[in-house]
Amino acid sequence: MRSIFISFLLLIASPYSFASPPVVAQFSLTDSSSIKHQLSDYKGKWVLVNYWATWCPSCLEEVPDLVNLYDKRSKKDLMVLGVVFDYASIKEVETYVDDMLISYPIVLGDDAVVRQIGVADVMPTTFIYNPKGELLKIKRGRITKQYIEQLINLNTDSKAR
Repeated sequence: MRSIFISFLLLIASPYSFASPPVVAQFSLTDSSSIKHQLSDYKGKWVLVNYWATWCPSCLEEVPDLVNLYDKRSKKDLMVLGVVFDYASIKEVETYVDDMLISYPIVLGDDAVVRQIGVADVMPTTFIYNPKGELLKIKRGRITKQYIEQLINLNTDSKAR
């Protein structure tokens, strides 16, 4: 009887016994060109919301990979939204975007963005949403094209089985 009771306790204490289904997220952000971006607009696509700052060396390093991904996949299966924080002026951001040849939309970060997406403990931080609009992963630190493609392939392959 005791072993049955212990088994029951282990079962109900399991982290999987109370797992709730993933929550579909929602946000509405306006970029520096005054274009509104809602997560629901990108249903069926992977969405990366990348927090960055102009003073951040790791942010600078990841931009070419994000630009490459956006340029190759934005019409197909991926959207990138850059959210800049801790900047001195809009002109500084515009210069940085031009110098880095950033082709994806840029949002000026503020408290409203943080309330919708979340807080970043470090720069850069990328929030990765799957094609259903569910927050799949929060990646703190530099992100690479290879990392994103592996994540997409892993989650696409597992659903095909």
